[in-house]
Amino acid sequence: MHGTFDKNIRKDGASAPFYLPQADECDLFEAAHDNNLPLLLKGPTGCGKTRFVSHMAAKLGKKLYTVACHDDLSAADLIGRYLLKGGETVWVDGPLTRAVREGAICYLDEVVEARKDVTVVLHPLTDDRRILPIDRTGEELEAAPGFMLVASYNPGYQNILKTLKPSTRQRFLAMEFNFPAFDEEVQIVMQESGIGKDRAALLVRLAGKLRALKGQDLEEGISTRLIVYAATMIEKGMPVERAVQSAMIEPLTDDEDVKLGLNDLVAAVIG
Repeated sequence: MHGTFDKNIRKDGASAPFYLPQADECDLFEAAHDNNLPLLLKGPTGCGKTRFVSHMAAKLGKKLYTVACHDDLSAADLIGRYLLKGGETVWVDGPLTRAVREGAICYLDEVVEARKDVTVVLHPLTDDRRILPIDRTGEELEAAPGFMLVASYNPGYQNILKTLKPSTRQRFLAMEFNFPAFDEEVQIVMQESGIGKDRAALLVRLAGKLRALKGQDLEEGISTRLIVYAATMIEKGMPVERAVQSAMIEPLTDDEDVKLGLNDLVAAVIG
């Protein structure tokens, strides 16, 4: 672990969500936070980006607002809107506005999935102004001390219609995430599921074979999350073959021919 504190202990002494650092990403996150800089996390689905943000927020003792972005997510969903309550129309802050007011961390997961008006809203928060204009109320909120904007996306999965413009990307510090190295991923699977080392290593070895098929038979490589799911079910007594089928094969594809090929690969790796 690089950094000034134990990797899974919060500043208040409580435990943070488990995260095994791969390099100096914890140092970079802390430096970005301390210097009021926004941070962009790039990497494949299920490689640990969301867990990393949860871990760092807990370690820094910060409240975290997480927004799972999707096609229908609008700027109003982030900023807030007027709602009818008890016969009166009242303004209700959205998660981004609450984070700005409170000096919290706002994490936009898969930000490119959101509607285009979302990135426009983010621009004044990602430069030295650090403001959030709220047109509906006429407010111009200055971010409270400690506010941090973190966003993530999977550049390998996006098509030309869903990517971040250079003008947006260049407003963020950025770091690349990938799946952990073999020994580290084995350690993560053991920690998260309670499974023994030999079986964890077998599952991680199988995942490596499946990831090699990305771009051929599979659109995406298998996530560390799915390996943990398989390991958890095995540790709870499910037969290895059934756990692998439900956690590491079925989520990857609906194509029956591809599944047959993946099952042959499973048989070759785990017997």
